[in-house]
Amino acid sequence: MVITAWILTLLVAGGAFLAFGGTLTQSFSIPGTETEKVTDRMSEEIDGLDGLSARVVFQTADGSEITEEQQAQIAAALETALDTASVEAVVDPFATQAELEAQLQQLEDGAAEIEANQAEIDANQAEIDASQDEIDAQQAQIDAGLAELESQQSELDAGQEQLDAAIEAAKEDGTYAYAEATFAEQQAQIDAGQQQIDAARTQLEEGQAQLDAGQAQLDDGQAQLDEGQAQLDAAAEQLELGKRLAAAAAEIRTVSDDGTTALGIVQFSETAFTLEQADKDSVMDAITEATPEGLNSYFSADIATSVEGIIGVGEIVGVLLALVVLIVMMRTLIPALLPIVTSVIGVGVGVATAMAFSDVVEMSSVTPILGVMLGLAVGIDYSLFIVNRHRSQLRRGMEVHESVGLANGTSGNAVVFAGTTVLIALLALNVTGIPFLGIMGSVGAFSVLVAVAVAVTLTPALLGLIGMRALNKKARATVGAPEHHEAPVEPMTTWKAVLSAVVASALLLVIAIPALSMRLGLPDGTQEPTDSTQYQAYTITDAKFGEGLNGTLLVTAELPEAVSDDDLLAAEVSIAETLMAVEDVTAATPVGVNDDNSFIAFQVIPAEGPSSQSTEDLVHELRDLTPLEDGTVLGVAGEASGNIDISELLANALPIYLVVVVGLSLIILIVVFRSLLVPLMATFGFVLSLFASFGAVVAVYQWGWLGGIFGVHDPGPVLNFLPIILTGVLFGLAMDYQLFLGSGMRESYVHGMDARRAVVAGRRHGRAVVTAAAIIMMSVFGGFIFSHINLIRPMGFGLAVGVLADAFVVRMLIIPALMHLAGEKAWWMPKWLDRILPNVDVEGAALERSHPVPHAEDADNADNAAVAESESTDDAAVTEGEADTKA
Repeated sequence: MVITAWILTLLVAGGAFLAFGGTLTQSFSIPGTETEKVTDRMSEEIDGLDGLSARVVFQTADGSEITEEQQAQIAAALETALDTASVEAVVDPFATQAELEAQLQQLEDGAAEIEANQAEIDANQAEIDASQDEIDAQQAQIDAGLAELESQQSELDAGQEQLDAAIEAAKEDGTYAYAEATFAEQQAQIDAGQQQIDAARTQLEEGQAQLDAGQAQLDDGQAQLDEGQAQLDAAAEQLELGKRLAAAAAEIRTVSDDGTTALGIVQFSETAFTLEQADKDSVMDAITEATPEGLNSYFSADIATSVEGIIGVGEIVGVLLALVVLIVMMRTLIPALLPIVTSVIGVGVGVATAMAFSDVVEMSSVTPILGVMLGLAVGIDYSLFIVNRHRSQLRRGMEVHESVGLANGTSGNAVVFAGTTVLIALLALNVTGIPFLGIMGSVGAFSVLVAVAVAVTLTPALLGLIGMRALNKKARATVGAPEHHEAPVEPMTTWKAVLSAVVASALLLVIAIPALSMRLGLPDGTQEPTDSTQYQAYTITDAKFGEGLNGTLLVTAELPEAVSDDDLLAAEVSIAETLMAVEDVTAATPVGVNDDNSFIAFQVIPAEGPSSQSTEDLVHELRDLTPLEDGTVLGVAGEASGNIDISELLANALPIYLVVVVGLSLIILIVVFRSLLVPLMATFGFVLSLFASFGAVVAVYQWGWLGGIFGVHDPGPVLNFLPIILTGVLFGLAMDYQLFLGSGMRESYVHGMDARRAVVAGRRHGRAVVTAAAIIMMSVFGGFIFSHINLIRPMGFGLAVGVLADAFVVRMLIIPALMHLAGEKAWWMPKWLDRILPNVDVEGAALERSHPVPHAEDADNADNAAVAESESTDDAAVTEGEADTKA
C-alpha cells in the first residue's frame, strides 16, 4: 500500500507539472532595488525600452570582410525572427551602421555648407560695407553743400536786412526817391542770389532723397544679411552640438572596423522574466537556419542559455558514484539500491510538485535544480541511516519486521529531527526579504520534507519487502555472531586531541583565507563553456567592439522642467558630456525621450564588462552625481546595474541570515544534547567549515586556481546568492552529522560511560554511516560541479567542499578532540535549564530499551532463521505470517 501510494503520488505530481508547469528564468530580480525603480519609471515615460533585447553576433568563418551579398542575407536572417509573435522588432547592423555613418557625413557636409554660406555672407557683408562707405561719402558731400548753402543763406539774409534798413532810413529822411533805383538793383541781386541758393538746395535735397533711398536699400540688405547670419549661427550651433553628441557616441558601432563582424539586435515585447524558452529557441533556430554560408551566428546569454533540463551527465555520474559507495559499504546490490530508488522517487515528487507552480510564481532555473540536489543528497543519506541501522540489527539477530520498526523508531526519528533542522535553515531564507531566494529556500525545504517522508515510509516498506536480503549471504550466515557486537573502547590521548584540534582548525582557517576577498555577482557569458554560442558571442563582442558593450548601462535623466524641441539637443549634449566626464565611461548616447521632453534615457558603455570592479564603481559614481547642478535627477538601470544591486543586497543579508542560522543552531543543539558547551563547539565547527567552503569557492571560481580541473576558464565574481544558499544548506547538513555522531556520544555518557570514552564510543557508533553519507553527498554535489547550467556549478562545488570539511574535519576530528579536552564539563548544564528543556530523545533510546537487540546467546536461533530465509528462492514479498512459518 505504501509503495503504491508513493507511485501514485509521483504520477500525480508529474501530471501536475506537465499540465500547469510554466517558464523558468535565468534572470533574477529583487523588488525595491534602485535599478528596478529606475526601470519602472523609464517604462512609464518611454515605450519600448522594457522588453528584452538580445544580441546576435555574425562573423565570417575565414576572417574576411562581410560582402554586400552577405549583408543582405544577414538582414534577411534577422527578419525571420519577426515570425515569432513575441518579437517586436529587429535591428539590421549594416543599415544601422550606414545610418550612423550617414549622420556623420551629414555633419561633415553641414560644416562645409555652413562654411560656404558664411563665406557668401561675408562677401555680401563686404559689398554692403563698401556701399555704406560710398553712401556715407556722398552724405558727407551733401552735408557740406548744405552747410555752405546755409552760410550763403545767412549772408544773403544779412544783406537783405541791411537793404531793408537802408530803405526804411531813406524813406524817413526823404532821400528814398533819389536812391530807389539803387535799392531796386540791390534787391534784384539779392533775389537772384536767393534763387541760386534755392536751386542748389533743391539739387541737394534731390541728392539726399536718392541717398536715403540707397540707404534704405542698404539697410534692407543688411537686415537680410543679419537674418541669414543668425540662421547660420543657429545652424552652426546645432551642428556643433551634433558633433559633440557624435563624439560621445563614437565608440558605439554595429559593424566592426575590419568589417568581419556585425551585431544584430532582436527586440522582444516580453521581459526576461516572462519570455518563454520556446520563443527564444524559435528565434535562434530561425536565424541559425537562415545564416548564409561562410558566416557563423552566435547568440548572447539573454536567449542562448537554456534553462530546460534539470539532470545532466554530471548529475547522473554523481548518483552512480553514490551507488558505488553504497555497494562497497553494504557488499550487496539490493539494499544498496534502496536509498537510490527512494531518493529518486522523493526528488520526482518534490521537484515536479514545486515546478507545477512555476506558472504562477517567478521561479529561477536554479530553484528546481537546488531541489534535485538536496532531494538526492539528503534522500539517499536519510534512507541510508535507516537501512544501516536495520542491517546492524539484523546482523545481531533481530527479526526482520521487528528490526524495521525499531530502525524507523530510532534512526527514523533522528532522520525526522535532522530533516527538520534542514527545513528550518532553508525556510529561514525567507527572512532575507529577497523573493527569489525565499522561493528557492521553500522549494528546497519542500524537497527535503518529501525526502524525509519517503525515508520514514517508503524505506521501511521496501525493507519489509526484501526481508533478510538486506544482508548478503555471508552476513546472513553469521547472524548473531560475536563479531557483530561492539568492542570495548579506550579514550584518545590528550596530546592527540590537542594536535587534532589545532591542526584541523588551522587547515580550515587557511582554506578560508580567500573568502576575505570575495566579490559577489552574476555570471556573464565568459562563465559558459568555451564552445557555447553565448561564450563566443561575449568574447567576439569584447574583441571587436570592446568589453563594455557586454555591460551596457541605461542612465535616465529627469529634467527639472520640460525643454522645447529646439533646446532638446542642447540638453542631451549637456547630460551626455556630464556622463562622459566620469571615469570609465567610453560612450554615451540618447536612446529615447518622453513626449514633453522632460525625461531622457541614455545608453552608457562602460570601459569593462558587467562583472568587473570598475563597472560596479561606475554605477555608484553615476548615482552619486545626482542631482546635477541644474536639478536634473539621474538614475542608473540595465542588466549590469541590476546584478550589482542584487549582489549588494545579498551581501548585506548574509550577516543577518548567518546570525539567525547560528542562533537556531545553538538552540537546537542545546535541546538535543542538553549541554551548553557542546552546542558552542558544534557551532564553531559549522562556522569553520562554512568559511572554508567560501574560501575554496573564491579560490577556484574567482581567482581561477585549479580552473582547468573544474572547467573555470574565465574567473569572475562568486555567484551572488551562493553564500546564503551554502550557509543554509551546510547548516542543515552539519546539524545532521552532529546529531548522528553527538547523540551517540550523549547516549553512551548517559548510560554510565565516562565522558572521554563516550566520545570515542559515539564516534565509532556513527563513523561508518556518517562517512558513507558524506561521501555520497560529496558524490551527488560533485556531480553538479559539471552541470550543464553554469549557475549551479559553484553551488555543487561549495556544497561538496563544505560537506568534506564538516564531516571529515570538523565532526570527525575537531569536535571529538574538543569534547575530549572538555571532559565532563562538555555535558554541564544549569539545573534550572535542564528542568525546562524537553527530552526529545532523537535516537529513540527509550524505544530501543523497550525492544532490546538480541545478544550473542540468541545467535543460534537467529542463525536458523537466517539459513531458512537464505534458502528461500521466492524473491517476491511475503507476509509476516508466511515469514514466521518459514522461520
